[in-house]
Amino acid sequence: MTIARTPEPPYYAVIFTSRMSDGDNMGYGAMGNKMVELASQQTGFLGVESVRGGDGFGITVSYWTTLEAIEAWKNHSLHQVAQDKGKAEWYQQFGLRVAKVERDNFMGM
Repeated sequence: MTIARTPEPPYYAVIFTSRMSDGDNMGYGAMGNKMVELASQQTGFLGVESVRGGDGFGITVSYWTTLEAIEAWKNHSLHQVAQDKGKAEWYQQFGLRVAKVERDNFMGM
C-alpha cells in the first residue's frame, strides 16, 4: 500500500477503524481487495490507504471529492453486502468518521 495521491483540498476522508473478530475471518482479504477495486471505479473516488496490525486493529482511509460521492459508495449494492458481512462475521468493533480535508502537506511525493 502506498500513500494516496490526492488533489489540492478541499476533499473528504472517510476513516474506518475496526477490530477483527476472533476466528479465521474467511474471505475477508478477498472482499477487501474487491471493495478497493470497486471503489476505485466510482465517481469521486480519489484513493485509499489501509493498515492492519497483528492484534487485529485496522484503519482504512478513503478519499472522495464530495459528500454525495461518499453517500453513493455507502449505498452501492455490493458494498452493502460487504458491510453486512463485516457486521455479522468479521468485525468485533468498528467506527466510521467522515472529515473534510482543508489542508494537506506531503514530503517525498
